[in-house]
Amino acid sequence: MTSNSILNSINSMKFLGLTLDSMLSWREHIIDLTLKLNEVCFAIRTIKPFMTTRVLKMVYYSYFHSIMSYGIIFWGSSHFSINILRIQKRITRIMTNGSKRDSCRQLHKQLQILTLPGQYILSLLLFVIKYSELFPLNSDIHDRNTRYNDNLHPPATNLKLVQKGVLYSGIKIFNCLPTSIKSLSKDPKHFKNN
Repeated sequence: MTSNSILNSINSMKFLGLTLDSMLSWREHIIDLTLKLNEVCFAIRTIKPFMTTRVLKMVYYSYFHSIMSYGIIFWGSSHFSINILRIQKRITRIMTNGSKRDSCRQLHKQLQILTLPGQYILSLLLFVIKYSELFPLNSDIHDRNTRYNDNLHPPATNLKLVQKGVLYSGIKIFNCLPTSIKSLSKDPKHFKNN
């Protein structure tokens, strides 16, 4: 390759099942997800008359949830993710025979299914727990004894892209947890249950 070669730019590319676009807006990835999840919605609507709620939940987790939760820590904070939440609400209403006007909050509780934002938060927290060596505590940074010594130390940044990223968002959400739940971070199973 010579020093004056021309590099072609591309708008999006697929990498490990995630569609990355040049602006990291996750628009293309969510469009791909929308197509796949609409197929799931159709499948659940088709089998609904013949299945119990328990079986529908199994289909939901094996088909919808597995697709939705893959890579959610990266694209879950995108403003395009509202489209995925709408599909999730539609499926919840189908599974519970709810009408288009019904609030899905109670329906999700009834089915014991996390909403997309809830799944995003849980996935971020589990990432922070799993890779805790990446996250220094405030007490590791300075010697002063403060009430926030056991909080994770966020990196200093003003860039919105960094603040919406996995590391910064994970730290921010983890630091908002009650101390009783933070103390369970050494035991991921109990942490997840709480």
